[in-house]
Amino acid sequence: MRPRTLATVAETARAGEPFDQSLANFLDQFYSAPQASALADPPALLASTFGDLGRIQDSYLAATADELSRQFHFPLPVWAATDSRTLHEPWFASSLASLRAILLWESPAGFRSRNLFVSANALSRV
Repeated sequence: MRPRTLATVAETARAGEPFDQSLANFLDQFYSAPQASALADPPALLASTFGDLGRIQDSYLAATADELSRQFHFPLPVWAATDSRTLHEPWFASSLASLRAILLWESPAGFRSRNLFVSANALSRV
């Protein structure tokens, strides 16, 4: 099943589907027919279920909404700008210290602003 909204990505993660797989399926669906409504509904906070990992996922969902909104000229959903969707400590997509500088440089603005440091192609699909 391909989630049609970011809110559904959170629901499927809570139900036990791997977060990254659910997000990838959402991106495949979204890129085939981009709509602001796919970003509009606030996803359930995953921090209450998954702790620190859930906080990262909550921020990742907000960063995804931010970046897709910028790319497709949609308004940023209000939920994506809340403090509960921003990490207070930096998180890097790789534990290798040698890659941190690259991730700091490449990370898209929507991710950087939430203290998430990922590759420039974090939301790319093939």
